[in-house]
Amino acid sequence: MRSYLLPTLRHYLLLMLLVGLSACALLPPRDPININVVGIEPLQGQDLEVRFAVKIRLQNPNETSYTYNGVALNLDVNGRPLASGVSNESGTLARFSETIVTVPVSVTAFSVLRQTLGLSQTQSLDNLPYELHGKLANGVFGTVRFSDHGNLSLAPLDSDTAPQRSENPYRNSRWPAANP
Repeated sequence: MRSYLLPTLRHYLLLMLLVGLSACALLPPRDPININVVGIEPLQGQDLEVRFAVKIRLQNPNETSYTYNGVALNLDVNGRPLASGVSNESGTLARFSETIVTVPVSVTAFSVLRQTLGLSQTQSLDNLPYELHGKLANGVFGTVRFSDHGNLSLAPLDSDTAPQRSENPYRNSRWPAANP
């Protein structure tokens, strides 16, 4: 190659690299996908485990559709792991739409024992904190991670303190304005 073309080629490659890197910054930001637990149903388990089908609602508040090809989630109660599960369910979440995905989760006897030991150190079964972490898989750059947290009330209900039908015992602490 001629010696005067080499500096020009370097400048051209550097310019193309800068343009390529700045192209990602020009993409409009996407709102996060909203994920909420909407149901839990028992499943057939093995000897030392309990299984549940956790139903989660996926809501897409974006102008573009989102394709997913797997779901994984972990549930921690009172700061300790309780359940985990995966599903190879796949689909497309259309723009401004929602769907319900079912994920089977397992609760092992050891995690129940861990929870029991942790609950023996607390004074009450009221307002136990929970955290739900997971991800919607869609390749290397399309995976969306999510988390949700709140409080569970597992205390036995007295007739005097029983919640009214309109009250929700699973209060979500993320949006205090939504709690009466």
